[in-house]
Amino acid sequence: MAKLENKSKDNPRLEQRLMADGRISLYLEYYLGRESEPVLDEYDNPVLYESGAMKGTPKMRVKHIRRKENLNLYLISKPRTPIEREQNKETLELAEKIRFERQQQFLEDKEGYRLKLSKSKNLLDYFQAFADNANVKDKQVLLGSLRNFKTFLKEEYPQFASRIEAKNLSKEMIVKFVDFLVDNHKGQGAETYYRRFKRLVNYAVEQGEISKSPCRGITTPKVDDILSKDILSQEEMQQLFATHYAGENPEIRRAFAFTCMTGVRRCDVVELCYSNIDYSNKLLKFRQSKTSHSSSKSGVTIPLNDSLFNLIGTKPEGAKDDYIFHLPSDTMCLKALRTWTKKAGISKHITWHCGRHSFATAVLSNGANIKVVADLLGHSNLKFTEIYVRAVDELKREAINSLPKIEL
Repeated sequence: MAKLENKSKDNPRLEQRLMADGRISLYLEYYLGRESEPVLDEYDNPVLYESGAMKGTPKMRVKHIRRKENLNLYLISKPRTPIEREQNKETLELAEKIRFERQQQFLEDKEGYRLKLSKSKNLLDYFQAFADNANVKDKQVLLGSLRNFKTFLKEEYPQFASRIEAKNLSKEMIVKFVDFLVDNHKGQGAETYYRRFKRLVNYAVEQGEISKSPCRGITTPKVDDILSKDILSQEEMQQLFATHYAGENPEIRRAFAFTCMTGVRRCDVVELCYSNIDYSNKLLKFRQSKTSHSSSKSGVTIPLNDSLFNLIGTKPEGAKDDYIFHLPSDTMCLKALRTWTKKAGISKHITWHCGRHSFATAVLSNGANIKVVADLLGHSNLKFTEIYVRAVDELKREAINSLPKIEL
């Protein structure tokens, strides 16, 4: 366990506990005072003094009242590298800053005064520490959102490129940041990154670092045109899968092909285990991580054919809970995919999520029922699937318009 430097008068105190996964969770413990309560017997009756000056009066005991607050910050229990030790150091520094601010607020609420305020925080460092320690499936998107904000500051507000405080955030700045995201990202990319950025801001609001969210009332333009994202045609998919090159990663090939053939998101592909495969009924069953906490329809069942079983491979003996695909980091997977598409002569900007889009448009183009496609994609509402229907209709229109004009 890490050594925490609490002082005797600290309230709240920074505390820690070891979790089952080996990480150390940091939390605050407030001391709210004490109160006396009667000692009760097994029948919940007060226990009385039987002799002496107190005879006949209830026995009392002091109860200390404490409250805990989880910080959602974690330490590596046994750091082995300089990077891990530095990460622990930064996490502890952030936790202590939060503790100090809580102590000020606690004193103001209880005693009517505050300690001398420390220097205002650099929100870029504050956001970075939160994103680095976030234990969420979309961590890379969260980090990507922060990278976008830093790039935006360098271009539009260079005076805040290395340091920005809460007082510097304004609605005007957020509006410009949304415009920056829309200009630099296709499809739903702008909305995705802005939603993660608001998570960073809302956390700072909850922790008292920002008094009021500057993002309130500001939204990204609604984008429901899936054609703004590049999609692989069925011919391009065959072209891609037929392409091999030196140093390719076979696990990445298998996983991306599986996405294109099932529509399963990459964040779910990496979590698939052999226990998700029903070999008797030839089915894949899993719960979508993106909607597992927000939708009652997060479960997905996909029939498996011989091609998909070839991608899954033979289950190793006793490997029920083993992962089917063993993939490197998100960054490495994306770099490998871009190298692969370039080698295949495909100039489109293809990401892993394009595999899901390509699957949906392909099966709809081949005549699949929209309700069936919605079930395969795990959509809780047909309005999400209708985006792909409009995309297919547009592709058909483009195909017709590409024919030469004929004058009779």
